[in-house]
Amino acid sequence: MRGPGRWAVLAALAVLAVVMIFPFVIVAMNAIKSPAEYSSHGPLSLPDGLYLQGIVDFWNRVQFGTKLWNSFLISASVAVLAVALSVLNAYALGIGRVKGRLWILVLFLVANTLPQESLAYPLYYLAKAAGLYDTQLAVIIVMTAIQAAFGTYLLSAVLGQFPKEILEAAAIDGAGRLRALVRIVVPISRPTINVLLIFFFIWTWNEFFLPLILLISNDTQTVPVALGVLQGERYMDATMSSASALLGVLPAVVFFLIFQRTLTRGVTVGAIK
Repeated sequence: MRGPGRWAVLAALAVLAVVMIFPFVIVAMNAIKSPAEYSSHGPLSLPDGLYLQGIVDFWNRVQFGTKLWNSFLISASVAVLAVALSVLNAYALGIGRVKGRLWILVLFLVANTLPQESLAYPLYYLAKAAGLYDTQLAVIIVMTAIQAAFGTYLLSAVLGQFPKEILEAAAIDGAGRLRALVRIVVPISRPTINVLLIFFFIWTWNEFFLPLILLISNDTQTVPVALGVLQGERYMDATMSSASALLGVLPAVVFFLIFQRTLTRGVTVGAIK
């Protein structure tokens, strides 16, 4: 693409980037303002200095370190377990070609379209009956099943196009199915697997509804749940609210930036293939 068309696309991308970044910038500016400064100059003014007391007060009030660890533990566990389960399922469906493969994939697709509100009632009573209510393990199990449904559907389509010649050559060399999966399929499919790992972590980190249903005590809540409950109590000023929003979204943003190259490489490789 050359000429005016290229510049038009670049301009549109620049405007889109500004629109997406602007709310985050406003939140960050208000998080480091004092309440008096916010009241005097409004939310769009630049801060006169660095006021961190709002962030410190919010951190101590909600025990944010505990919430941060809970979110990281749940998100990391779900990402790893969901990817592992997705790979095993997709290997059987995409390469193994098990009987009824099409209907199984349709079942996974339907599972991805179910609204979470319809799952709240049965999951609540199942967690109660299993003795897992108000534990991180309950959220890990539920979110792993939900994320693995999507991962299985996606990876099955990818592994369905896997070169059969490579697997046949491995079988001739004496490699069993498990060895072929670990030594051949997983390394070749690593870009797609890495993309799923990143998305599963971020999606689970931002999950609010199901942890709100399954986690009620202060020691087990995640960051989104703590932010939602605290906002509902309405005893924070504007700067502390901005501090809470900044601390809530910052870990996911940092995680995304750290693995941005991995994500870009995975998407690019998938597009080239």
